[in-house]
Amino acid sequence: MTANVPEGVALVVLGPSGLALAETLKPLLPGSEIHGLEGRVAAEVTFFDVTAHMRDLFQQFRPIVGVCAAGILIRALSGVLDDKRGESAVVAVASDGSAVVPLLGGHHGANHLAQAIAEATGGVAAITTAGDVALGLALDDPPPGWRLPNPEAAKPITQALLAGDPVRLSLEAGDADWITGSGAVFADAATMAIRVTDQAVAEPSDDLILHPPVLVLGVGCERGTDADELIGLAEQTLQDAGLASGAIACVASLDLKADEAAVHALAVHLSVPARFFTAAALEAEAPRLANPSDIVFAEVGCHGVAEGAALAVAGKDGALIVDKKLSRRATCALARAPGPMDPETIAMTGQARGRLSIVGIG
Repeated sequence: MTANVPEGVALVVLGPSGLALAETLKPLLPGSEIHGLEGRVAAEVTFFDVTAHMRDLFQQFRPIVGVCAAGILIRALSGVLDDKRGESAVVAVASDGSAVVPLLGGHHGANHLAQAIAEATGGVAAITTAGDVALGLALDDPPPGWRLPNPEAAKPITQALLAGDPVRLSLEAGDADWITGSGAVFADAATMAIRVTDQAVAEPSDDLILHPPVLVLGVGCERGTDADELIGLAEQTLQDAGLASGAIACVASLDLKADEAAVHALAVHLSVPARFFTAAALEAEAPRLANPSDIVFAEVGCHGVAEGAALAVAGKDGALIVDKKLSRRATCALARAPGPMDPETIAMTGQARGRLSIVGIG
């Protein structure tokens, strides 16, 4: 399915004719549930009042796919519409899948959701947002892993591009194929600009700031290190280097730290995944370390945890840009990949935290 499809979609079905389509879509949409009208649709979640249920879902910022007429969704939600920046994705789908219409939250996942559903059903996604139609580009809905610290700047920049006014594209970190490969035309000199950067930018800025996921934060810590210490070290390191936390693609460490609460707390704090590597994998990075340590090697089997882990994710063409920094019980380092890292690629790098399931048979 299309990337950027939101998770936790509520597939709302009002009659038996739409249930088959909802059941087809459910396994294709991560975390989705079928919501059916009580007495008419047998579903995992049922409701009595269509308007009240739709509004509850919308105000919880749940993506909604209504297998029903678009007018039903419009009338149900008209009384709770306020600021488009706070709108969740709302999509109407014909019961036969022939027409898919993103009604609200086009740049909060609705356009991607509509395209993914149309792809699955063979239908047509009726995308109407100006940037997508004219430019093939939605600046306020970048690929997974990208961050916008000032999304309000996307609208005037998009309007300028649509009007043919000069806009400069500044690629300061990695690349931005989703922008350069669109229909947008950029100027070498302009007062308005899009900056693709991993640098921290003082707000407010008239430029649209896009942080690509090009940085890897490698960390190490003693057993039982307090999460606040590790988070504080990471934040201070970023601040000292003038780097943006929004450009961090993941947190990385030695697999012996896979159960360390502080490492996972840091990943949650940064809203990125945590990946873990064997000592052998980190030792392969030894020739590139700025601070190899025989003491660390004697303890865990590699000459550096923080630097080695950062480089392991950044790849052979990545570079260490901030060498090991220390607090009382923790270390961290930063590496930069040559280009933006896709979350799916990161998911296949190293290993994630394990999960134990206990199954009873009596």
